[in-house]
Amino acid sequence: MDHIVTVQDAVTAFADFMEPTNTELDAIEREMPVVLADVDLLDAHIITLDRTPTELDARRIRRARRRALAARVALLNRAAGVSVPGGAA
Repeated sequence: MDHIVTVQDAVTAFADFMEPTNTELDAIEREMPVVLADVDLLDAHIITLDRTPTELDARRIRRARRRALAARVALLNRAAGVSVPGGAA
């Protein structure tokens, strides 16, 4: 007869020491505009799944795609301006 035991990882998966660090939270905050822009783009695509896209839908997708691209460029430009300690010269 096999005994049923709990898996330790499942029990401790939400322990206090598993919280994100301040650095990780800051990284999430920096990337949030990109995430939100991607969500808007995904929403624009989802709207057109069950119908033929109209001209308004096409414009909505183009605008959302431009916003997502602009958010990514802004994130990369901010990252390029930050020097990493110990990086190559």
